[in-house]
Amino acid sequence: MADELVHYEVRRGIATITLDSPHNRNALSAQLRRELRDHLAAAVADDGVRVVVLAHTGPVFCAGMDLKEAGGASTEQQGVNEFPAILEQLWTSPKPVVAKLAGPARAGGVGIVAACDIAVAVDTATFAFSEVRIGVVPAVISVTVLPRLLPRAAHELFLTGETFGADRAVRIGLINASVPADGLDAEVERYTGMLAMGAPNALAATKEMLREPRTGDMGQDFTDMLELSAKHFAGEEGQEGIAAFVQKRKPSWVPQES
Repeated sequence: MADELVHYEVRRGIATITLDSPHNRNALSAQLRRELRDHLAAAVADDGVRVVVLAHTGPVFCAGMDLKEAGGASTEQQGVNEFPAILEQLWTSPKPVVAKLAGPARAGGVGIVAACDIAVAVDTATFAFSEVRIGVVPAVISVTVLPRLLPRAAHELFLTGETFGADRAVRIGLINASVPADGLDAEVERYTGMLAMGAPNALAATKEMLREPRTGDMGQDFTDMLELSAKHFAGEEGQEGIAAFVQKRKPSWVPQES
C-alpha cells in the first residue's frame, strides 16, 4: 500500500522489513509501530522465512520515539508504552534478525539496533542516547542495550548523550560491522547467507540458549547444556546435518540457489 510506513518482502527465505517514513526520520509513530509489529509477527509465522533483515529508506535508520505525538500526552497515552513489545519481538524472535543501517540511529532507534542479533552499519553512521538531553530517561532501551555494551561505555554514553561513530559502536559491542556505503549490501548478504546455512530449530534453540542466564553452578550448567546438546544431536535436524556432512552435500534446510 502506498500509504504504509513499513514494507514487507520475502525473497529466497529472507524477509526484509523496511522502515519508510523519511519525513520524520523513521520516528516510531503509532502507525509505524503498529506496522512494524505486524510485519515482525508475519515473518516469525512464515515457515518459509529463515532470516529477517530490518532496513530503512531515507538518510536516517530511526530517530526514536515520535516526539510530536509524545507532546502533551499523559503517562498512559505515551507511545513508549508499546515499545517494549517491539523490542521483545526482535530479541526473542526464533529467527535471526539483522539490522541494516545506511544512516544514523538515535535513542529508541539504538534500542532497536541492540535488540537485533546482528547489526551492520555504514562507516558514516552515528549513534546517540539523546534521552537525557530532552529530559527523559533511556529506560526501556536499556533492557536491550546494556547486555550489548561495555559497562564503562554505557555509563558514559547514557549520561552524556554524546554522539559517537560507527567505529566506536563496533568497539563497544553495539554493532557487529562498519563498512563503506558501497559495501553495505554485500556485508548484509554475507551475514544472511551464513545464517541461512543454520538449521531453523537449531538457530531458534541457540538464540534461546544465549538469552538464558547461567545458574552459577557449573555442574548444573553442564547438565542442562548436555541435555540440550544430546536432544539436538539425536533430533531430525541433527541427524540430517550429520548425514549431509558424511555424504558431502548441503543439508535439506539450506535454501536452493535460484
